[in-house]
Order: sequence, then C-alpha cells, then structure tokens
Amino acid sequence: MGNIIGGGIFLLPASVAPYGTISLVAFGVLTLGAIALALVFGRLAHRHPATGGPYVYAREAFGDFAGFLTAWSYWATTWVSNAALAVAAVGYLDVLVPLHGSTAATLGAALLLQWLPALANLAGTRYVGAVQLVATVLKFLPLLLVAVSGLFFFDSANLGPFRAGGESSLGAVSASAAILLFSYLGVESAAVSAGEVRDPRRNVGRATVLGTLAAALLYLLTTLSVFGTVPHERLVASDAPFTDAVDLMFGGSWGGTAVACMALVSMVGALNGWTLLSAQTPYAAARDGLFPKAFARKRRGVPTVGVVVTVVLASLLTVYNYTSGTQRVFETLVLVTTFTATVPYLLSSAAQLYFLLSGQSDRVHRPRLVRDTVLALASFGFSLWLVAGSGYAAVYQGVLFLFAGVLVFAWMSARRRRAAAGEAAVRHPSAHPPRPCDGRRPRTSRRRPTGVRSGR
Repeated sequence: MGNIIGGGIFLLPASVAPYGTISLVAFGVLTLGAIALALVFGRLAHRHPATGGPYVYAREAFGDFAGFLTAWSYWATTWVSNAALAVAAVGYLDVLVPLHGSTAATLGAALLLQWLPALANLAGTRYVGAVQLVATVLKFLPLLLVAVSGLFFFDSANLGPFRAGGESSLGAVSASAAILLFSYLGVESAAVSAGEVRDPRRNVGRATVLGTLAAALLYLLTTLSVFGTVPHERLVASDAPFTDAVDLMFGGSWGGTAVACMALVSMVGALNGWTLLSAQTPYAAARDGLFPKAFARKRRGVPTVGVVVTVVLASLLTVYNYTSGTQRVFETLVLVTTFTATVPYLLSSAAQLYFLLSGQSDRVHRPRLVRDTVLALASFGFSLWLVAGSGYAAVYQGVLFLFAGVLVFAWMSARRRRAAAGEAAVRHPSAHPPRPCDGRRPRTSRRRPTGVRSGR
C-alpha cells in the first residue's frame, strides 16, 4: 500500500479535472482493473515466488526475449515515474519556497529531489528503511484529512461539467484512466520483491490484493473530496490541489502549508522506495545474463549501478521535458509511464493465460481454472485498453524506449553465445582444433609414406 500511494495522487485530481467529473467513472473502472491485476499477480507470485515479478513470469512462459522486454520496460517505467514524481513534488515545494515560475529554479529543485533519495539508497538499505517509515506515516495524514473533512465541506456546485472536454464519453474515460493509472503503479511491487518475503506464496497475494483495495478506497474518497471543495476552474490550473482544498476548508493558508509539507515528504519517500525498486528488476535480469553484469553488483544490500543509472536517466528526462517547451510536463511523463507499465502487465497476464491453458499441472489449480482464466483475460484487456488511452505521443515515446532495448538484447545475446562457445571449447578442446592466426585451416601433409607407390 505504501508503494501504491506514492506522490501521484497529490497532483492527479488537477490532472484529470479538464476531462470533467467523468474522470470519477474512470477511477471506478480503473479500480476494478487494478484489482484484477492484483489478483493475477497474487496467483503468479504463488507459482513463482522469486525476485523479479513480471520479468520472472514472462521469461518462464515465453523465453529470454519476452523476459528481457518485460525487465527493460519495467525499468523504464520506474525511472520515468521517478521523473514524474519529482515534477509533482516541485508543485508542492513551490507552496513552501516560491520559485516564481523560474525554469532554472524549478529544474534545479526537481533534480535535487531525485538525487537526495538516490544518495540515501547508496548509503544502504538501513537508511532507505528509515526514510520510508517516516514518509509512509506522514503520507496518510493529508490523505485522511482531505478524505474525511472534504465530506463536510462538499459542494456539488464545485464539481463542474460532467464531460468538460471535446472528447466522447469513452474517449474521456480512456484518457483520464491512462493518467490515473500512474496512481496505481506499485500494484506489482510485492511480487517484484517476492524472493525477499517470508512465506511469499501466502503473503504476496494477500499484500497485493488488500493493499490495492485499501489504496483504491482512499483514492476515491480523496479525489471526490477535492472535486467537491475546489471550484472546477481553479482545480484545472492548480499545481497543489490538496493544498487548495485544505485552504478552502479551514480558511487561511496554515492548513495548506502543512499539507504541502506532508505531501512533499511523502513524494520524497516514494522516490526513495521507487529508486530502490527500480534497481531490483535489472538486478534479477543481470543475474540471468540479460542485463549487463554491472547491474548485478550489490553494496550494503543495494544494487548500486542500477540506482545510479536510474537517477541519471530520470534526470536527463526531466531536463528534456522542462527545456523542450512542454507545458504539461507531469501529464506527459505520466502518459509515457502508463505505456511502459502496461507492457509488463500485458506480458504477465499473457503468461498467466499460458500457464493456465497449457495444462501444466504443477502450475494450475484445477478448481480455480475458470476463475483464474477470466481474471487473466480481464487484466489483459484492461491493460490493452490503457495502451489505447495513453495517446499517440506517449505510445510513440514508449515504443522508442522498447526499440532501444532490442539493441541491448542483441548485444547481450551475442556476448552470452560467445561466452558459451568459449566454455565449450575449454571443456572439449579436441572438438575445436586450433587454427593459424590468419584464419585458414592448417594444411595436412600430402607426403606419401616411403615405399608406397602412386595408384597410377
């Protein structure tokens, strides 16, 4: 639940407000889809309780290439979402330290918010856990405050139109759901760390389903409260919707400032946890030879190379989005993350279908076959629908990330094949006679034994 409730929820009410209150319908549909995904991940973790989550399932079902694409896409999801979290955190930092719309100051703050959690990760898992504990406690306070208090200050006149944009109802639901998915990222995180959990066959499934249900309930209440307390026109332009909601509930600015502080701590904590999580999947893939070996190195329990590479890539993406003239940086990053996140979801759902329909008795629980098949089909269709709702720009950028990964896979596969051939040559030297340095085969002597005449 702590991984699911990161920082995105603190900005998402303003991000979906341009679509109107129909986005609440999208939230309901998204919740059902997220629960289906949670149930699928719970069943998969029961069958394969190993660190790596979606990567493990896709590789087991479809081979190395599918496993690599899953690991690559999930890794891209983590560092792109870290960039988006930093952008969201800057919006609340602006409440405390006015940046006055300066691009340089905003960019510097976003980069600082990414590198501080990375340094905490490099210091070791003990510091990661301490930061995460404080952040998890503080993140629930503003959410519960808005969720409960908002019901007493709710005014239906603030809701605005049901469908504010020019899209069709289906288009508005799909587009807003694609943005809202960012708030549910982390539904798979218990499965990713299954190898580190006590009794994972039992506990990972429970944590995934119960955490998703609890987060969904809190999300729906808080979003509804913000919609009902902040006027629609103000909400659309807001960079800190929870701060605006508390200010309007209690008057003055003290409440909003307090919420901004807690939201900022929550987002830094989310960045702290996701930075560590971003290194776990490359670590698992590197152990299998699908990622460079450097990603498999650990220091103080942390895959340090994965942490450093992740924060560098997130920083470069943040710089690009702030300097390219993009007006809605957070929404752009969120939609890219939605596409890259759906690739592991699609492949995990397909892997579950493969396990169920292939008749592998060690993986299929027969009495639950129909239920599990329906859930896998629902989660696959749900993930495909999210890809369609991401938009052309997000799919375009996401596909570029995937295609770049294909080149890495070709390089790693060639290295593995060459290494395997070298090991075979060492084990069986007679099967591979040495060749001259010019690459030609050694000449065999044509000299006839003494005393043997030619056949002519």
